[in-house]
Amino acid sequence: MKRRWRCLLRGIGAIALLTRVTGVAAQGAPPDGEPTPHTYRRTADTALHAYVFSPARRAPSRPAVLLFHGGGWTEGAPDWVFDAARQFAASGMVAIAIEYRLANDTLTPRDQRDDACAAFRWARDSARPLGLDPTRVAGYGVSAGGQLVGLLGTRGCADAPGRAPQGGPDAMVLLSPALDLARDPYFVRLLRGRGVVADYSPVAQQRGRGVPTLIVHGEQDSLTPAGAVRRFCTTQRAAGGRCALQIYPGVGHLLTRNLSNQMSEYDPDPALRRTGLAAQVQFLRTLWRLGPPARGR
Repeated sequence: MKRRWRCLLRGIGAIALLTRVTGVAAQGAPPDGEPTPHTYRRTADTALHAYVFSPARRAPSRPAVLLFHGGGWTEGAPDWVFDAARQFAASGMVAIAIEYRLANDTLTPRDQRDDACAAFRWARDSARPLGLDPTRVAGYGVSAGGQLVGLLGTRGCADAPGRAPQGGPDAMVLLSPALDLARDPYFVRLLRGRGVVADYSPVAQQRGRGVPTLIVHGEQDSLTPAGAVRRFCTTQRAAGGRCALQIYPGVGHLLTRNLSNQMSEYDPDPALRRTGLAAQVQFLRTLWRLGPPARGR
């Protein structure tokens, strides 16, 4: 399993290099289409950044979406989701790509959960200067980033069993999320004995209606099988919640067309990626009744 994830990371990294943004203005106004960086958290070892894409038409209280990249919890960078962030900003939302610490010999997904909670807390505390509505903050997560968003959308940021989610997203839009980790030995190793896997598995943490959710997934996903997202939505709907699925046939993890090797020879279907992202943008626009995007965006 560990080898499979590492192969996937190399494939994702190769694709990301084709689209990632390699520079961010550190001071002054950013170039057109580029984000404004902010420090949302300082740890003993590093400063963590949030990259803010503001809509062309500023308003005092826009919906927002925080974006979390994938990378198997051990690799990745915020600019992997910059293109998606631009699409959300073009639709009229404040889009914020989040940097979180990567798991290694000392850091675990427990630390990443703390980073994600800190990011949502910072965004809501900074609502006025960022021009966002603190009651309409969504989470966008890709693969491992989908696990982080999914965990906050189910368990929340309060470690009180049985309580409704607190401090997490008000809605979720996920791409090939890792939602069921109960039988994933790779994730067990990443935790390094510092937690119980079920506490980090969104399927196991579902309580009540949850938050409105849209999941985009490949039917032939061999890394995060589609059965897990179906179970997630079935449970949420049974409790009276809203959970929509866009499952595309003939593609695998992150909508790759190469089903024989979904890791090291990653080949995403560009049309389906555009369609899936458009569905996620529209889901949030409809949920929060946003008007038409600015002309020319």
